[in-house]
Amino acid sequence: MRLISWNVNGLRACLNKGFAETFAALDADVFCVQETKMQPGQADFAPAGYTEYLSSAEKKGYSGTACWTRVAPLSARYGIGPEIHSHEGRAITLEFPEFFLVNVYTPNSQEGLARIDYRMQWEDDLRAYLLELDAHKPVVLCGDLNVAHNEIDLKNPGPNRGSAGFSDQERAKMTQLLEAGFVDSFRHLHPDATGAYSWWSYRFNARKNNAGWRIDYFIVSRRLADRIEKAEILPQVLGSDHCPVLLELGGM
Repeated sequence: MRLISWNVNGLRACLNKGFAETFAALDADVFCVQETKMQPGQADFAPAGYTEYLSSAEKKGYSGTACWTRVAPLSARYGIGPEIHSHEGRAITLEFPEFFLVNVYTPNSQEGLARIDYRMQWEDDLRAYLLELDAHKPVVLCGDLNVAHNEIDLKNPGPNRGSAGFSDQERAKMTQLLEAGFVDSFRHLHPDATGAYSWWSYRFNARKNNAGWRIDYFIVSRRLADRIEKAEILPQVLGSDHCPVLLELGGM
């Protein structure tokens, strides 16, 4: 099964930058996006052969997730359980016969870590949710997780130490998730790859200079690790300040 995840930084804006053509070219079985920044019916995009699942924030023009799948899921659900996380459209879970696919847009801790307490609650509640699912069948978590886990995952770790996305607290939560029985699919296949980033600031020619961060992931239950055939970052795909990431699972 071929899966794509992409923070599009506004689906309507991305549609004006070739999203439909990219969607067709990537030919995914399931295509997940984050930061749609839209309400239902605001985007003219209905790819043939796919079913859409959309979760929007109550606040207009903010957050939001979506999935398009050409493989019929057994069920779909929204959120990660606790009501406090149910207002920003940050999570969609599709259940397939052999695994759960969880598409999330993790809250940004914001400048000065202003939202770090909420972020920590999100991390704990998301991990509990994933473990609950994993008790029934394996899990594939994808999305913009808003953390560069290790120094290898961003261009300039020194000056960014302690900032949103590279704080000790956020990095520790990613470690805790992996230690709970999950695998970072990209690092599983490419443990030492450098310069592999999925987000670049719009400032300072960051993308041109590849001064980026790897904050977009496919995380899988450890027992799926031997089914990972491909785990790639696609920096050549334009249209957002993020690029898509890809996962191919065999035997699905």
